[in-house]
Amino acid sequence: MDTNILLENGTNELEVLEFTLGGNHYGINVAKIREILTFQKVTPVPNAHPCIEGVFMPRDIMISVINLKRAIGLNHNSDDKGLFIITNFNKLNIAFHVDSVLGIHRISWADIIKPDQTINTAGSGVSTGIIKIEDKLIIILDFEKIVTDISPETGLKVSEIEEMGDRQRNDAPILVSEDSPLLCKLITDSLKKAGYKNLIVTSNGQEAWDTLIKLKKEGTYAEKVKCVITDIEMPLMDGHRLTKLIKSDDKLASIPVVIFSSLVNEEMRRKGEQLGANAQLSKPEIGNLVSEIDKLVK
Repeated sequence: MDTNILLENGTNELEVLEFTLGGNHYGINVAKIREILTFQKVTPVPNAHPCIEGVFMPRDIMISVINLKRAIGLNHNSDDKGLFIITNFNKLNIAFHVDSVLGIHRISWADIIKPDQTINTAGSGVSTGIIKIEDKLIIILDFEKIVTDISPETGLKVSEIEEMGDRQRNDAPILVSEDSPLLCKLITDSLKKAGYKNLIVTSNGQEAWDTLIKLKKEGTYAEKVKCVITDIEMPLMDGHRLTKLIKSDDKLASIPVVIFSSLVNEEMRRKGEQLGANAQLSKPEIGNLVSEIDKLVK
């Protein structure tokens, strides 16, 4: 299946690949996918996490295979069927073993329903959103959290902040836009440890944009926001759309924008550059994020 569908920049749309696990329908952002392969025999790894089926080497890259049914708590059979969705995010190549792939849907981030607290308690849920297509609900899974739960060292490297040692307090106000409650806490805690105590926190691009427009109307945006840090994947408005709006605005365009996302690869980097992002970093690199902010708010 061709997953190389190019979206126009900053349109607030995404492509979602629909797949099945045990008769249920799930989705993944196509931007995370490298290719889809039929099931292949894997080599088991001794003492690996129970969700790791093993490793295989389709070309010159060693890829770990995660049994996605097992990872999200569904009944699973160790059968030699299904497909491997090969992904690349957080600088990792990982295959997810699924039952079948049904197709690709182009949707707006505004149409993604954010799961409420009953489904997605902060820090424990593995769904980032739900979309309704005709009478069918498709649950978009939080693949970053699934991988981090299996291998915690692949997540945000908070230890990089500790290694920076004692730092002076910096009162430069920073606007953070991140929809994951867990990641938002990790990012804000890390920034505070790095001396950045003056934070405005929003949970999606729309909230961040509304905040900036309010400050612009008040005439206080230049003093109250010295830098914007944004994720890419967020409900209502994604980080690319937010970046485009900021950089297309005569007054707000002077505010530095840092894209901090698990999706930052070569293609995404090009998109971010075209939109005017001042810096782009992959999610594990929290130390580099602080270094970039230091440069941008001087």
